[in-house]
Amino acid sequence: MTGPPTAPLDPLTSIKVKLAVLVGVSVLLAAVLGAVGRAGGVPILLTIPVAVAVALGVTQLLAAGMTSPLRQMTEAAQQMARGVYDVRVEATSQDEVGRLAATFNRMAEDLAAVDRERRALIATVSHELRTPLAALAARLENLADGVEEPTPSTLAEVLAQAQRMGSLVADLLDLSRLDAGLVSLDADRVPLAAVVEEARADVALPGRAATYDVDVDPELIVTADRARLRQLVVNLLDNAVRHGPPGGTVTVSAGAASAGWWIEVRDEGPGVPPSERERVFERFGTLEGVTGGGTGLGLAVARWVAQLHGGRIAFLEPGLDQGGARVRAEFPTGTPQTPPAPLVVEEVVPRPSRDRRPQPATPPPVLDGFFGTFWPDASPARRSVVVGAAVAGVLAGAIIPYRDGGIGYALVLWACGLTVLLSSPHRREPFTLACGVLGVLSVLPVFLLDAAWIATLCVLAGIVVLVVGVTRGRSALGFVLAGICWPLSSLRGLPWFGRTLRAFGVQGSTTALARTVAWSILAVLVFGLLFVSADALVASWVNAVLPDWNPGTFVPRAFIGGFVFAVVLAAAYLSLNPPHTEPFAGRQRVPVRQRYEWLVPVTLVNGVFLLFLVAQATVVFGGHTYLESQTGLTYADYVHQGFGQLTVATALTLLVVWAASRKAPRATPADVLWLRGALGLLCALTLVVVASALYRMHVYQEAYGFTRTRLLVDVFEGWLGLLVIGVFVAGVRLNGWWLPRAAVLTGAAALLGLAAINPDAWIARHNLEREDLSTTPVDAQYLLQSLSADAVPVLLDGLAFAPECLNTAELADDDDWLEWNVGRARARGALETTGVEVRMDGVFCPYTDEGEIVPTPDLLGGSG
Repeated sequence: MTGPPTAPLDPLTSIKVKLAVLVGVSVLLAAVLGAVGRAGGVPILLTIPVAVAVALGVTQLLAAGMTSPLRQMTEAAQQMARGVYDVRVEATSQDEVGRLAATFNRMAEDLAAVDRERRALIATVSHELRTPLAALAARLENLADGVEEPTPSTLAEVLAQAQRMGSLVADLLDLSRLDAGLVSLDADRVPLAAVVEEARADVALPGRAATYDVDVDPELIVTADRARLRQLVVNLLDNAVRHGPPGGTVTVSAGAASAGWWIEVRDEGPGVPPSERERVFERFGTLEGVTGGGTGLGLAVARWVAQLHGGRIAFLEPGLDQGGARVRAEFPTGTPQTPPAPLVVEEVVPRPSRDRRPQPATPPPVLDGFFGTFWPDASPARRSVVVGAAVAGVLAGAIIPYRDGGIGYALVLWACGLTVLLSSPHRREPFTLACGVLGVLSVLPVFLLDAAWIATLCVLAGIVVLVVGVTRGRSALGFVLAGICWPLSSLRGLPWFGRTLRAFGVQGSTTALARTVAWSILAVLVFGLLFVSADALVASWVNAVLPDWNPGTFVPRAFIGGFVFAVVLAAAYLSLNPPHTEPFAGRQRVPVRQRYEWLVPVTLVNGVFLLFLVAQATVVFGGHTYLESQTGLTYADYVHQGFGQLTVATALTLLVVWAASRKAPRATPADVLWLRGALGLLCALTLVVVASALYRMHVYQEAYGFTRTRLLVDVFEGWLGLLVIGVFVAGVRLNGWWLPRAAVLTGAAALLGLAAINPDAWIARHNLEREDLSTTPVDAQYLLQSLSADAVPVLLDGLAFAPECLNTAELADDDDWLEWNVGRARARGALETTGVEVRMDGVFCPYTDEGEIVPTPDLLGGSG
């Protein structure tokens, strides 16, 4: 059996020194990682979180066991208050906390001994009173049934039994004095034969069928406490009769020895196996599988009496040709001395096994007090989660550095997402599953498109829906709390991470596992290098699969791998053990008492919206001339000026509808009618505002062209309009619990839809098709330099220009298979088809100050 696990700082004997070492090691490690990251060219924003994560891990390792005894003592004290005294504190350190734990264990042992002795006293009293009570009941039954006459001699014998029983009760109560070492023996010169005869009569009274063969010298006089010696003989005879055959013979013999005297009892029963001869003297130490009654206290009391007289008692071999049990008590000559300590007693409860040791208290994790009921740590150790996060980190370190976005990035993101999703115990729930599927689809633009901006937005949207899905959020506040809890998982999950690491070493397999991994890596390296150097084809395959692991790239790869491992592990713990992110779930809404309290503000908002719509109608009917005369703005400038404000107004409208629906009473049909009417009108007016905002952006784009920001704003405004429709439906049904989740899913789906149209190519195509290029300037600098390779096929097909105007530097180097991207592959194919040379130097085009090229015969070979 192994002992408690030791901590790295256990040899230190002062907790102050331990804290100093802990702080010093953490600071030194963070400084070394910072220096290594700077030397390797790792950005500071990546170096800091990796250094913090490693410092936290080292702190968790070094601080193991420093405060664990204190938490164990708290748990043990709570259990002892409930009457459980077999808990102990495990402490391997020699500092102040370790010494306090050792003192606590000694106190717990003392309290457990007192509790056991208290229970043992009750059991002993009941056992010792049983025999005289049975004898007294038998004599009284004989008197009541007329079997015996109530003569003075008979009544005197019954009275003597009662007096002996009272004396026995007094003797048993002396056990409390025995605990203090104050028990004294009333030693006297006692005829042993008379004591044996009195004991035989006590045992024979209940009517047990047995024959007694007594061989005790009547002249043998011993020095002992007569009452306690009789107690010992009664228990030995009672045990022999109980375990012997009916009508069997019980042999009692005694005699003097050179240094004392002895008494022996033998029966004809099955006997006691040698392996059990010591255990039967324990309290409740009866033999397994042996029937015949008894609580297992008789022999324990007999040993106690023998020890009080300075003697000993044990079972002996019955002989070669004899069976049964043979027990012998030996006593020294002279006046017995009271032993300084009582007989050791055992717990007075059934024991499941013979080897019951005090169980160590299980301390609650130290972070439970910080996170409270908001985030209890109820997650089991999951080695697969750590392995999945490690695989994602290794892939990230091997693939991400020195590569552009492509299929390798997608593999890393899918590994991260699947690790998080599969860690969730609720992954089969419809909402969580839908979020997982949407998160997986959000990775597709990474290798389908070269436009990093839309790929990044889609990945971020996928992360949001995945975190919301695994935490099962239901409200906007829940979504925000889930996002905040992700970085906090790196701290909350430290106890779980420690349990999981210990789970890797179950049954001593840690060393074997590490040895296996080391030998496997060594074997692959040795034979791999041999075959790579021996075969050029194998070398080409290896170079295509493995990254460039030269010393200059190792540091960035290590930092990126460690960062991704920590981030994915934190997200996986959040998925495995999600917090309670809905603090207001189940709370009843408290409506206002008067209807006008919510209706008046909503009505005023409706009035403001109506005023805006009247202004829009005036512009439509008055025309551009009227607008310019009243405002001094062109129509394009007018529609661009208010777009941002309209977008904010739309978002604020959703907040107004939410607040009004929470505070509006619904006690009567009239309340419901006013609620639906006022908020329904507000939603309808908001939809008109959304349409107006989209139309304004359309007019502005027709005048000044399409850009990424304008296209993204269009999608956002359209998504807000979809939310307004959802609010309208929820108002009609008076049930909108599904709306926050629908908003998250539709937002991510909207970004995927934007990615599906290939936005950079769409922008280039619509800018070229906007108007006649012979009269309308084209923002060539934006089209030819700002857009990604996704727009190259469209530009080559729709606009004839000098080849040197196209920025193709990022297409000069071929991608490996991990860097392969559909958008860049299409651009290279279009360049090869048109015969345009890929240039890695600068771009030379005659741009104007506005970044535009006016089409001329020198630059344009035709119109697009």
